[in-house]
Amino acid sequence: MPGAYPQLIQLDQKKPLSAVIKEVCDGWNLPGPDNFALQYADGVQTYITESNRLDIKNGCILRLTKAPGRCAEDLFKGIQSSDSGVRCDSLKELASVSTDVTFAQEFISRNGHLLLVKIVEDSKDNVIMTHTLTGFMELMDHGIVSWENLSSVFIKKIASFVNAKPTDASIQQVSLDILESMVLSSYGLFLQVKQEVTMERLIAHLQVTNQQIQTKAMALLMALLQTFAVVCECDETNTLTLLKKRVYLLQNIIHSSGSVQDEMAHYLYVLQSVTLNHLEPRMRTSLDCYSQEQREILHGLRQAAFETESENSLSHERRRSLCAKEFKKLGFSNNSNPGQDLVRTPPGLLALDTMFYFASRYPDAYSRFVLENSSREDKHECPFARSSIQLTLILCEILRIGEPPSETRSDYHPIFFSQDRLLEELFCICIQLLNKTWKEMRATQEDFDKVMQVVREQITRTLSSKPTSLELFKNKVNALNYSEILKLRQTERLHQEETLAPPVLELKERLKPELLELIRQQRLNRLCQGTMFKKISSRRRQDKLWYCRLSPNHKMLHYGDVEEDTDNPPIETLQKKIPVADIKGLLTGKDCAHMKENKGKQNKEVLDLAFSITYDVEEYSLNFIAPSRTDFCLWTDGLSVLLGREMSSESMRSELEILLSMEIKLRLLDLENVPIPDSAPTVPKPPSNYNFCYDFSQTEQ
Repeated sequence: MPGAYPQLIQLDQKKPLSAVIKEVCDGWNLPGPDNFALQYADGVQTYITESNRLDIKNGCILRLTKAPGRCAEDLFKGIQSSDSGVRCDSLKELASVSTDVTFAQEFISRNGHLLLVKIVEDSKDNVIMTHTLTGFMELMDHGIVSWENLSSVFIKKIASFVNAKPTDASIQQVSLDILESMVLSSYGLFLQVKQEVTMERLIAHLQVTNQQIQTKAMALLMALLQTFAVVCECDETNTLTLLKKRVYLLQNIIHSSGSVQDEMAHYLYVLQSVTLNHLEPRMRTSLDCYSQEQREILHGLRQAAFETESENSLSHERRRSLCAKEFKKLGFSNNSNPGQDLVRTPPGLLALDTMFYFASRYPDAYSRFVLENSSREDKHECPFARSSIQLTLILCEILRIGEPPSETRSDYHPIFFSQDRLLEELFCICIQLLNKTWKEMRATQEDFDKVMQVVREQITRTLSSKPTSLELFKNKVNALNYSEILKLRQTERLHQEETLAPPVLELKERLKPELLELIRQQRLNRLCQGTMFKKISSRRRQDKLWYCRLSPNHKMLHYGDVEEDTDNPPIETLQKKIPVADIKGLLTGKDCAHMKENKGKQNKEVLDLAFSITYDVEEYSLNFIAPSRTDFCLWTDGLSVLLGREMSSESMRSELEILLSMEIKLRLLDLENVPIPDSAPTVPKPPSNYNFCYDFSQTEQ
């Protein structure tokens, strides 16, 4: 209570909350305890209710404040005041307190959200508009009322803020957020938003320097595209429109002076995934032997590769024999009916598309590939068709074509945004790489799978370096030739052989306890540093943040909600805490309570990042969704150490192996070029007598 002397109280959790508030009011001689409520004083100032009172921990600082019903009533009247100053202050306070669900329920019960809608529809004051929209967004985000009841006038007004060029940035930001929620909430609102907001205007928002505007615009774009992909799978117009403007994404986001933020990286990944998934129908469709168009494409591949005499003048048998011979030279397994090679899905018709694209886009390279291999011995020729089908499948797997966008991934390829037809162009480069690698390996037909493994490794390693253009990818992937792959493999093999010698294994076992203790300390230090976690809301967005960290004495876990721009908040600002001694268990994946509650809604990647700690005799749990697999491993290992358990993450095993390897190499430096025996030298038998031992005592006498 402002101006009052603080009270140190012991909160009796068995006593009704109203009785506790009455005692506090009596201590300060305040009348009307029904008009007051308890609220956290630090961090996110949440009201204390009967449903969340058990979350209060020892040492929490609470304050006595206006009850949510009274606060809602005062603000409801304040925003209707004729005094512009009072109205503005009330809306500003509303934007702040609307994050609390208890207040939101009270305010909405008075139809306060409809009053905000009316203000938005009628007002032209930018100052109050920002607070009004922010308060409205916070209220709606609790899911108390449906988005579908909004009027078309309101939707048009929100869309006008996005479409208008000279609008205040804060208004545009929250307007984009509101429109995204509408799109994700219902198909009807999606259609209205799609009609009111043009793709070109959203793309224009990607060209601004304000990263928040860029991110919100990208979020709305992805919501529109993903919803459109679900309801209109066959229509690619919107995606293609955005791809034509990809230069803005490349220049203003990927190549901008600032680093790409995690949320933006996720949206870039989603755009890449949604776009590439337009190829899935072709990948899942087998060749139809009765399709005239597909047969013509197959024969077009043959005719583009070989200069033949006029087929019309040949007899049917002669023409059939010639076609079979040429299809065999092209590398089809079933030369009499080459369509059978394309029945397998994946890659299905996508393999035919990539071959035809290569033959028509780069006819000289195509002819050179086929004719060069036609002149080799049968066992040494690289089969173009068979190689193309397998290469297309490899590219589909690397680019994850056919996989739905993950809610957590952010591993986009910058090269995607510099190229119209990424898969086809990558194929054209990689099929020539395959021929080059085939020659370098002096491969035969029996080595086909080995060659494809090498090519997959070449592509994967090159893409992992994040090339930004096709030319850069081409240079890098061709530089990583077969000899370089052999060197990498040889280095790995020698390293493995060296570390598997029995004396080295024994030394490893002696070093392991010391290094495990080092990893334990690192994990605890990482927990003391803390991590920012995201909450996945009902809108499948991860825009709510909270922070958790371990106290320096390793006795308390402190946590609490934080703002987006907060970086490493002080431990004092985290208002909630759990004694480590009260932690009873650690759960991961589908065993977590928050994963069971959302059964059927979470994909495997979210399950792999989820973990929970149970405390107070396993009645309560604190639920986490780690920002990455690395953070998941760090936290589960650290919590296991606190619970006195063994660390079991793959990250721990990897780090232990690295530390052991480094320590072994340092200790073996003096033994360079000295062979290490597989076993210790045998101990010789004892001598038959010990007469060689000289007795000095007799000499002294």
